[in-house]
Amino acid sequence: MREKVEKAIEKIRPFLQQDGGDIELIDVKDGVVKVKLKGACGCCPMSQMTLKNGVERALKEEIPEITRVEAV
Repeated sequence: MREKVEKAIEKIRPFLQQDGGDIELIDVKDGVVKVKLKGACGCCPMSQMTLKNGVERALKEEIPEITRVEAV
């Protein structure tokens, strides 16, 4: 599962990097993906919306077994 998530994140990463941010996969366990938003995304007031509406939605579309994505 971790490999699938890493591949999916690679598809999302360029969109975050366009705005000066990045994403790091921390852990995948029981359908929960833990990520760290970095760069501009780490301190952006819209980061929770990016996480839920962007990252989580894209990962769930690619990997239906994912139940949620959390920032750490």
